[in-house]
This record gives sequence, C-alpha cells and structure tokens, in this order.
Amino acid sequence: MTQVALIDYGSGNLHSAERALREAAALAGTSHEIVVTDSPDVILESTRIVLPGVGHFADCAAGLRARDGVVDALNEAVLKEAKPFFGICVGMQLMATAGLEDGYTAGLGWIKGTVDIIAPGEGFRIPHMGWNGLEIPRPHPVLADLGDDPHVYFTHSYAMKPDNPADIAATTDYGHPIVAAVARRNMFGTQFHPEKSQATGLKILSNFLQWAP
Repeated sequence: MTQVALIDYGSGNLHSAERALREAAALAGTSHEIVVTDSPDVILESTRIVLPGVGHFADCAAGLRARDGVVDALNEAVLKEAKPFFGICVGMQLMATAGLEDGYTAGLGWIKGTVDIIAPGEGFRIPHMGWNGLEIPRPHPVLADLGDDPHVYFTHSYAMKPDNPADIAATTDYGHPIVAAVARRNMFGTQFHPEKSQATGLKILSNFLQWAP
C-alpha cells in the first residue's frame, strides 16, 4: 500500500478532498492510503502529497508556515525527492513565487510567477464561480482521458500567472483565458476544485494517483 499525505493546515476543503481522493483510489483500483497529516515525518515517508486550500493566499500561507517543519518537509519531498505533488485551488497558488492578495506574500517559490486578481472579459463577474470548460494546450498524464469537452468547478477571484507559459497545463475561458492548471516536472496543480467536479474531477485525481513523473 502506498501512502498519500493530505496536508492539514486549517484549510476549509480538507475533508471533501479526503473523500474525493478515497473515491479516486477506488476508481483507479489502487491501494493508496489517504493520510490527513501535518507531521513532517509522515510527509517524508509518503509517496505522494496533496495540498488543498481555500480562502485568502496570505491566510493559507501563514497557516502552512505555522505548522512546525511542514514547509521544510514539503521542500525536501517535492523538490529534492521529486515525489508527485498535487495542489488544489489555493494549494496550487502557494506553489507560486508570491501572492498579491492583501499585499505581497511569499509563496513556496516552486513555480516562478505571481497570484493576482483575475481579469475577466466584459460582463463577467468576480469572483469566478461555477462550471467552465478546460483548454488543454498539450497532453499531460493527469489530464488524460477527460473526454472531448471536460468541465470543472471553479470558485476564485485570484489566479496564478506563471512567468513561463510552459508551466501552464490548462486554461479556461472567462472572457479572457485564466490559468486553470499548472504542471512542472513532478508538480501539478489546479485552480479549480477536482473534489467538486464530479466524474471529471475524480478522473483527474485518479490519474494523479497513477502518475509516474
């Protein structure tokens, strides 16, 4: 059995993410054990890592850094040991250099870029809430076999703007393109909520559990 560390740092979507990961493991037919944890030791002994997140970037960054040793363990596991990582919503945004919500707040710095307020097209409201289609510019294993017109659930006012377009794994159209997913080496993240995206979201999580970057 392989262990997936679902990081507990006070994020509001922790339990829905846990349920979805368990369903995704059943869908994939794998024996992954989902462990909710804020223990650096558990993070380091796990084979995969998921960082959820909802709310303000600064609050989530502070909550993560308040957990003793967790950021160091994440850097060790993800950057040095190259374990597969999945960031959800603000968990994905924290991969960036910084967030600009409520001023400048440093992120984990794994993907160069900033998290800034979205710039929707005319007539589109902020926050961006609801179902939107994905545009996938190039194949990625985590986004494989989603069908011809995959739709996923968003709820956000801020989005990542990677410095390198090659780090963009998917976009969505909200009057203008918004980054919907990022990928770099063993790291993957979605601005949308796979745990709220029904069959498509479960397929994405199932793909992640089987991904061998």
